[in-house]
Amino acid sequence: MSPTDRYAADVLAPDPDGVRRGGHAPRRPTSVPVAASAGLVVEDVTSGWVGAVVRVEKSGGMHVVVLEDRRGATRTFPLGPGFWVDGAPVILTPPAGRAAPTPARRTASGSVAVHGARARVARGSRIWVEGKHDAELVEKVWGDDLRIEGVVVEMLDGVDNLADALRDFAPGPGRRVGVLVDHLVRGSKESRIAADALRTVPAGTVLVLGHPYVDVWQAVRPERVGLTQWPVIERSIEWKLGILRELGWPAAEQADVARAWQRILASVRSFADLEPALLGRVEELIDFVTA
Repeated sequence: MSPTDRYAADVLAPDPDGVRRGGHAPRRPTSVPVAASAGLVVEDVTSGWVGAVVRVEKSGGMHVVVLEDRRGATRTFPLGPGFWVDGAPVILTPPAGRAAPTPARRTASGSVAVHGARARVARGSRIWVEGKHDAELVEKVWGDDLRIEGVVVEMLDGVDNLADALRDFAPGPGRRVGVLVDHLVRGSKESRIAADALRTVPAGTVLVLGHPYVDVWQAVRPERVGLTQWPVIERSIEWKLGILRELGWPAAEQADVARAWQRILASVRSFADLEPALLGRVEELIDFVTA
């Protein structure tokens, strides 16, 4: 073969060092499925993140894999193609025979439920609400949390009784009181009563918070009872009876009000069915009496 005969040799044959330098590049390696088993070390091609598989879970309707690097930091990636294992491309798949993860059970307030938890012995501190409907709503949404925390909810039977109730209870260290008041807005009768009562107790032992609604009924999102918004009732009309008439529900006697409230309460499934103005206040009161 002449040294100048550049067509005599096989251009596809590897050079003496074993590396093919002529002709077409070798085919790109094909990704193969690999189960994302715990401990498997993988690299995300796009970001260069290298880590061991911690778990595979479902999030936002898709499967994701959580990787932990050598420093203990974690990142989450969509399960599927785009990874390397031992220098070869792979398609990560859920571990074989792995059951779908069971989401943590949540209480109606959105907290993670504690399986098998027993109610704690009641604390000295209390949460007070104005009436029966307030107490039933707080129990329905926060009852599980309150039992674990050992917090008792008691009724005041109206904010007018606040000063007398505080005098009898004698709040102090380990005996805090969180008070939830209806229609606690600037200039209202309720705000004046609360301010006067707070002057009679040691600082930091009582927290009075409220929502802006005429009645706790309005703290339930109106869509839950077929309304776009709670109607405005004239002051000359008893508020709850006026609401029932607007809804087209029976409104002749107090028993109708009681039945209507049970119907409204039954429509509440979780914290998502309540207005934020109530949610935030109750959470603050729980934090205060359990601090």
